Amino acid sequence: MQGPEDDAGLAGKVALISGGGAAGDGIGNGRAAAILLARAGAKVLVADRDLKLAERTVEMIAAEGGTAAAHGGDVTSETDCKTLVEAALDRWGRLDFLDNNVGIGSRGSVVDEAPEQYRRVMQVNVETMFLLSKHAIPAMIKTARGGAIVNISSISALRPRGLTSYTTSKAAIIGLTRAMAVDHGRDNIRVNCICPGPMYTPMVYARGMSEQARAQRANASVLKTEGTGWDVGHAVKFLLSNFARYITGQVLVVDGGVTLQAPERESQEH
Repeated sequence: MQGPEDDAGLAGKVALISGGGAAGDGIGNGRAAAILLARAGAKVLVADRDLKLAERTVEMIAAEGGTAAAHGGDVTSETDCKTLVEAALDRWGRLDFLDNNVGIGSRGSVVDEAPEQYRRVMQVNVETMFLLSKHAIPAMIKTARGGAIVNISSISALRPRGLTSYTTSKAAIIGLTRAMAVDHGRDNIRVNCICPGPMYTPMVYARGMSEQARAQRANASVLKTEGTGWDVGHAVKFLLSNFARYITGQVLVVDGGVTLQAPERESQEH
């Protein structure tokens, strides 16, 4: 007999993925999550500041027979965040899931970093999640009687290594996740956080990476291999699914064991 624990509960549900595009046919964290959710039967609104990148993700989903739509939007704008939520409701009549997947990097100590750059990092990495969740949560309550949210942080939140503004923003995401989980558990909304390690994604290799640097990143993990956007995507899919029905306010580290070892300063953000 099949019980509730055997059903991922994703089919027919609606997910909003911010930062769901990626350069070319590369697999970033957001694109991977969008593809995997669509494969499981969810309808996915792929949002990205660059509409063409979101449209490419939708093309990849459509090629597999999945259901998705692209929408351009700058999630640092509350108006755009509201519009993205409304777009999902207008198209499919409900909203069940949100994957907050937007972020930028930064390097340097509090002495090195310019105040305006610190504010920008906090705006893009933290405030966007606040704004999108602010409009997504009421929609989830009204149209789906609950839902689930995943916020993407970083292992830099757990192991600082010379990226102070970035680390601070990613640590704030963990705090935001836990607060949201407490605030909205009564609304049947689960909120969890993923801390990826050194993933090999378009955002990283688009800046250029030597084979030596890539090997060093892989060697930093206990498993001696590199992660990809698919690893994060599968974690997002799990946390949004019924398999995680009793998990909320938690931090899932997806890093191949990098944080189990002594830290090394690197030139690339995680």
